[in-house]
Amino acid sequence: METKQDKLTGLAFGSFIGDALAMPAHWYYDRSALHQDYGVIRDYLPPKSPHTGSILWRSEYTALNEKGDILHDQARYWGQRGIHYHQFLRAGENTLNLQLAKVLIDSLIACGSYDADDYLTRYIDFMLTPGKHRDTYVEECHRKFFTAYARGTAPRKCAGTDIHIGGLAHVGVLGAYFGGDLSATRETVRQHISLTHRSPEVLNAADAMARILCDLMQDVPLREAILVNSSDWFSKRKALEWSKDPDEVVIGRRVSPACYIAEAFPASLYLAWKYADDFESAVISNTNVGGDNCHRGAVIGALVGGAVGLSTIPPRYVDQIDDATRLRSQIDSIVTHT
Repeated sequence: METKQDKLTGLAFGSFIGDALAMPAHWYYDRSALHQDYGVIRDYLPPKSPHTGSILWRSEYTALNEKGDILHDQARYWGQRGIHYHQFLRAGENTLNLQLAKVLIDSLIACGSYDADDYLTRYIDFMLTPGKHRDTYVEECHRKFFTAYARGTAPRKCAGTDIHIGGLAHVGVLGAYFGGDLSATRETVRQHISLTHRSPEVLNAADAMARILCDLMQDVPLREAILVNSSDWFSKRKALEWSKDPDEVVIGRRVSPACYIAEAFPASLYLAWKYADDFESAVISNTNVGGDNCHRGAVIGALVGGAVGLSTIPPRYVDQIDDATRLRSQIDSIVTHT
């Protein structure tokens, strides 16, 4: 049986692995185009340009002043067709939301506890300082936050209504940090996500995910933990019915592959339920069904990684992720802090 520390390390690493593996195939809705560009993705790959299904050209953001300038030199790519959302990232590199999860880890280590104001200071600095990251796409929650911040709103009050699964990207890190402490995990997850998301749906999903992760640390099997803690989102009936179909049918016809939490979270729960004992299959399947696979990947990676432990995750995913040595050090610090 995996040790608790192995599980905690697995759930933290899983978030980053699920995101990084999916990164090149992010927001492909045409799977024939995805497979033409990449085949079946099983390992970290760099993104290819052009992204044949990119709709980044439809996204808009205009900074009101310097306190809202979060696109920096990437702004010129917005509005252009064919731009890959993550065009400058390396194979195994994380997208922006998971890079911000590393910012969260740095805050946890520096403060010795969760401090929302310290995280916000680091978040604002990271987003407003040119060169801190090389990701082209900046999610809507960040655009809403910095529009409010540029208007002079206090950071604690800058969150917008956002109903995307990207809001769950940091739950794995917080679950690892609090080591199965249910009360502390639930309270902190709600506080942290509320900094950027005021949506009740996202907060409800985050709470369900937090409860599942805490159950895993009490050696509750993942499938049982999912069914017990997410009845608003998923059920045994759905699990058994959906499992009759290939994953690309479930994530596409039964639930949307898009980013909206109402369907993206059930999609994540289903793949985690189906591949509860097989981390590699879980993240590979999630990657290759496309859509918002990066943020689903962060959820699935945490759930299955927490169930099987780091020792069961294929070493190539751990060793070949971008900046692996530093990430391993960060994760070890939060898992062993108590």
